[in-house]
Amino acid sequence: MTTSAQDDTRALSDLAIVKRVQQGDKEAFNILVLRYQYKVCDLAYKYVNNYVDANDIAQEAFIRAYRAIGNFRGESSFYTWLYRIVTNAAKSFLEQNQKRRYSVDIDAPDFDNQHDVRGQLTTLDSPDALIESEELQKVITDAMNALPVDLRRAIYLREVEGLSYEEIAQQMDTPIGTVRSRIFRARQFIEEKMAEFGC
Repeated sequence: MTTSAQDDTRALSDLAIVKRVQQGDKEAFNILVLRYQYKVCDLAYKYVNNYVDANDIAQEAFIRAYRAIGNFRGESSFYTWLYRIVTNAAKSFLEQNQKRRYSVDIDAPDFDNQHDVRGQLTTLDSPDALIESEELQKVITDAMNALPVDLRRAIYLREVEGLSYEEIAQQMDTPIGTVRSRIFRARQFIEEKMAEFGC
């Protein structure tokens, strides 16, 4: 996705982006990943208290969300829907790793409703596509993590928190022109990494 295309879509609502994905625009899902990957990782971290495992859970959750997005009807916000997927992915992870001593209640009411992710996902697409989705998510996550702190914070505030350039400038105590430059450079860097992956 080009920078201009990202500029065109950054103001779109989650529902509008979801509809694009449902209509076959697979690249549009990357916008949702960029918007919510930090929130998803933070949520997963609360369950496992380990950033490596939290990242694995986040990747799995986004794969589940992508595969099931056709079922999203907008009855709740996209993040509320995604939140439940992440929670179930974390609980599934904990169940599969009972030897590890994490303090979390895996007997929550919705835990019994969780299905086996591998069986569910592989019926919706090929194993190759599943692997590609996992790799793409890792590319995006790694690219975000590799950004300098100022660029990472700027794009996080824009894409995840949805703040305006003016609000970001205030939070970062930085001229608005610098904010625009940082966001542009961050997007450019992420796009380059995605291009290397073949997106």
